[in-house]
Amino acid sequence: MNLGFGREKRLLTPQQFKAVFDSASNKVPGKNVLLLARDNQLEHPRIGLVIGKKSVKLAVERNRVKRQIRESFRHNQSNLDGVDIVIVARRGIADLSNIELRQQFDKMFKRLARQRPTALQTAHADSTGQTNA
Repeated sequence: MNLGFGREKRLLTPQQFKAVFDSASNKVPGKNVLLLARDNQLEHPRIGLVIGKKSVKLAVERNRVKRQIRESFRHNQSNLDGVDIVIVARRGIADLSNIELRQQFDKMFKRLARQRPTALQTAHADSTGQTNA
């Protein structure tokens, strides 16, 4: 899989963000952060970041946090096929070191991958007539 982070791997429009906020099928809370996820009809994951001035005051800190999240996403995207993700930062996230941020987001992406049924399981359930209820 391509480990790039091109335009197709990002949520770009307000409608794309709104779709995830309105119908998030998975939520993964973490320390000073919330990860919301929703299935998309694509073969690759997309990510959007919500890191406001209210939660992280300095631009240099906001950019550092975003870089760490994007890098973690890049390395974990092979486990996250077909999902739109929005990450909402909360106050205090800037106090974490780069290593702590990376470890936290690696764990969160792995938890999200475990929560979501894999495409193979879904296809098998559909072919046998079972539901995921």
